[in-house]
Amino acid sequence: MHVSHLSLSDFRSWPAFELELGAGSTALIGANGQGKTNLVEALGYVATLGSHRVAVDAPLVRAGAERAVVRVRVERDGRSTLVELELNPGKANRARVNRAPVPRAREVLGILRTVLFAPEDLSLVRGDPAERRRMLDDLLVAAAPRYAGVRADYDRVLKQRNALLKTARSVRGQQGLARRSGGGDMRTLDVWDAHLARSGAELLSARLGLVEALRPRVQTAYRAVAVGGEGVGGETTLDYRSSLGEALPEGNRDRELLTAALLSELARVRPQEIERGVSLVGPHRDDLLLGLTGLPVKGYASHGESWSYALALRLASYELLRADGGEPVLVLDDVFAELDTGRRARRAARVAGAEQVLVTAAVPADVPESLAGSRYDVHEGTVTRVR
Repeated sequence: MHVSHLSLSDFRSWPAFELELGAGSTALIGANGQGKTNLVEALGYVATLGSHRVAVDAPLVRAGAERAVVRVRVERDGRSTLVELELNPGKANRARVNRAPVPRAREVLGILRTVLFAPEDLSLVRGDPAERRRMLDDLLVAAAPRYAGVRADYDRVLKQRNALLKTARSVRGQQGLARRSGGGDMRTLDVWDAHLARSGAELLSARLGLVEALRPRVQTAYRAVAVGGEGVGGETTLDYRSSLGEALPEGNRDRELLTAALLSELARVRPQEIERGVSLVGPHRDDLLLGLTGLPVKGYASHGESWSYALALRLASYELLRADGGEPVLVLDDVFAELDTGRRARRAARVAGAEQVLVTAAVPADVPESLAGSRYDVHEGTVTRVR
């Protein structure tokens, strides 16, 4: 898989942009603020329907414009597919595939798959659990686009359930059951419990399987990119911490068992949920615990170790997607500037054989020779090929 053409209209800093791309390595070189990251961000948006930099679409539309359009032509297995996304802040986004409209934007998921590593990825090891949950879910969707629907269903049910909990003012009845003031009962909550448990179990089962698949790949990738090179660098661990706690069926990802466990735990914590007005059980409360040589990465790892661990997570994701026959486009956004020559070479060696690698850097010297490939200078709204 590779991208052969990228076209933008009013996306970020680019009023209009066209670029032909080929397989192999491509380097986009330019000083900070010239729009390099905006270009690779557009590719990531087509792949995930989200930005790695902002949580909403409004900042993606150029100031003064009503909408932005991203067009990407993807080559895979001898077939060419044109994906077009129209971003309409405050309204529904629109999508077309080979010029034909599709019912929902998420229908384009899976056509382009990317793995992007950027400075923001330090938040994977140092940030909140939401960052790690998003990484897992984005990888699930990249591997199997149907999980976009599962995640959307779960988020919808969670929103509805939280709204119900927030309207519930607890009063104690004769049997100690919480009821909503004004005479309404909480039987509706049972229905939402069932929906949350069912969609939550499907998402939880998939995440548990994903962590199992990532675990050995992260170890291999970390040893390759850490300071000591191949075979050195410490033991990594990945453990999934569920809000079910000890109620999580150990070593079992059966969705029926997980559904039952979620229902049981929801019933147990219902009084606390009503008191606090928020759902306390479910995949939205889970975390991915990252360890290195027996200690948590967060709070204990050095800057270099954290950086290497974040890269190992992305490289492991790349290898996982590659294993199912759909090699993703690898994007390395300004990740070499802080590294010495040896570390750059080791990191580059891990990905030099990828079908397509896009690298951004401030100066040519920041790009390892094995990834130099085609080179474009990005300056004052223009992109010029120099080799």
